[in-house]
Amino acid sequence: MSAPAFDPQPTLIGETLELRPLAAGDLDGLHAAASDEETWAGHPAKDRWKREMFEPYFAFLLRTGTTLAIIDRASGAIIGASRYYTAPDMPGSISIGFTFLNHRWWGGRTNFELKRLMLGHAFASFPSVWFHIDPSNIRSQTATARLGAVHAYDATLELIPGRPAPWVVLRLDRSAWDRVCAERAGPGPA
Repeated sequence: MSAPAFDPQPTLIGETLELRPLAAGDLDGLHAAASDEETWAGHPAKDRWKREMFEPYFAFLLRTGTTLAIIDRASGAIIGASRYYTAPDMPGSISIGFTFLNHRWWGGRTNFELKRLMLGHAFASFPSVWFHIDPSNIRSQTATARLGAVHAYDATLELIPGRPAPWVVLRLDRSAWDRVCAERAGPGPA
């Protein structure tokens, strides 16, 4: 990563989630989280729930050295993954992406806690965080916009080696994120 003080694979602990570095021994647990077709509904890789399609993706995530396993603290189960990365057209910046959650954990609370943990870590080193989302993945675009991110531009980038693809690029500034967090916290005690 570009910022020397930035750890791209921290352990982050929240109220209901723990994020930790993805390990080779996580294949079965992460595939269990990914093995339902509904988890990939609306995603361009619709067949990633199949083991033979998931294994190369897992190998890619592991090779990056920047992927975090998402653990449900109540059950200890892996429920998804996400990663930090630097986009090829944005040296010196940080992006969050390649995120998936098992569909049973979809919804505002889990995704918000996941992003709160990852964004808090990223904003300690960077003033903005970038997101690259497939143009057909409207669900992710909508969820990211709810975090306060705004559309910055569209680009064809090689985020997966050897596979250039079109991306919708969104930027989230710390001030916008702070506003979203304040709104979600609501009014304090009188």
